[in-house]
Amino acid sequence: MSPELIGIVGILALFVLLLLKVPVGISLILVGFVGCWALAGLGSSLAQLGMVGFSTASNHSLSVMPMFILMGMFLSYSGLAKDLFSAVNHWGGKVSGGLGMATVGASAIFSSISGSVNATTATLAKVALPEMKAYKYNPGLAAACVAAGGTLGVLLPPSVILILYGILTMEPVGELLIAGIVPGVILTLFFMLTVYIQVRRNPTLAPRTDIDSSMPEKLKSLTKIWPFAVVFLISMGGIYMGFFTPTEAGGVGAAGALIVALAMRRLGWKGLFDSLEETVRLTAMIFLILIGASLFGQFLALSQVPTVVTSAISSMDVSPYVIMALLLIIFFILGLFLEGIAILVLTLPIVYPIVTQLGFDGIWFGVIMVMVFNMGVITPPLGISVFVINGVARDIPVQTIFRGVVPMLITMIIFTILLVIFPEIVTFLPNLMQ
Repeated sequence: MSPELIGIVGILALFVLLLLKVPVGISLILVGFVGCWALAGLGSSLAQLGMVGFSTASNHSLSVMPMFILMGMFLSYSGLAKDLFSAVNHWGGKVSGGLGMATVGASAIFSSISGSVNATTATLAKVALPEMKAYKYNPGLAAACVAAGGTLGVLLPPSVILILYGILTMEPVGELLIAGIVPGVILTLFFMLTVYIQVRRNPTLAPRTDIDSSMPEKLKSLTKIWPFAVVFLISMGGIYMGFFTPTEAGGVGAAGALIVALAMRRLGWKGLFDSLEETVRLTAMIFLILIGASLFGQFLALSQVPTVVTSAISSMDVSPYVIMALLLIIFFILGLFLEGIAILVLTLPIVYPIVTQLGFDGIWFGVIMVMVFNMGVITPPLGISVFVINGVARDIPVQTIFRGVVPMLITMIIFTILLVIFPEIVTFLPNLMQ
């Protein structure tokens, strides 16, 4: 069997293991180890396993990840979500569809802080859905606001998946995090506009509320969240201004979040231990994935599959944008069946060299890539965010939620096309850092 054929069999085996819900890290290590064994022998495969494990775990640049995860855990366990929703609702609750827009805004902020689509979706579903139900919001629209808002965390810093993309491709993590800010904010506004347009066309979807907060009440609603906003802005602003490296910014953010949460008596002993436990669990899972991704990458390099595919695609007499469109369609299809991290480690060794050889910016591609496969979390058959909402709100059928998110999905597709046409939306801020 030729090396290329062994490589293709390995990729298919990895895809099957992921579909069977075998943990991503274990799948990568298993396929990578067996593949290296088949191509280079057992001794070489064992040596690669040892060297890859040690070099990955001892890589100082990876310390950025547990720091930002820890910051997110401290803020999440401080009960920030309810205060965020309340504050945003005070400022826009009386507008048509205001509660829905407040949910999108609060989800955007909380998802960027927590770094988890599922955690944001579950938390905001518990907080926001009862409020919208009380004001007789259409269940599909209410659920769509929560589902769409939860997807924004992949763009807004500190996005764990963008950090992982940077580590796997050697793109600068700081610039990647900053690159997601403008697209994340614009997409948040697009989601709000989508809610507004739906309600204007059909007012029965979201009857007007009687929420009419005075300016003192609006300002008072900010008192519970502004310290956390300051911590977040200091860490992200430090990266942008060049005061901190991404790792230092994560450390400053984590320490600041802990100090603020303790000073405001928002984090008890249980919350503190839960934050630390969740950080260790997530960090260990991601490090296992990175070790597996490195070993799987070694296997692909031995098989020469990336080289053959890159050469074949680069020699095609078509526009680079046609190839990019095909890649984005593939990412969208993969997002229907696999989680984002699995897609990253499965495709980047092959796709990233193609993209850069075609002349596309690696940072821009990272934002576009995570944007597209993240559509899968609100799209059947996987649609994990939809099932999370259904688990929290049993009275809203899955079919109703899927119908409700269709306008949000269309908005995401339109916005992705805009990012392709106007890449400066992504690259504007990172270019100012250089």
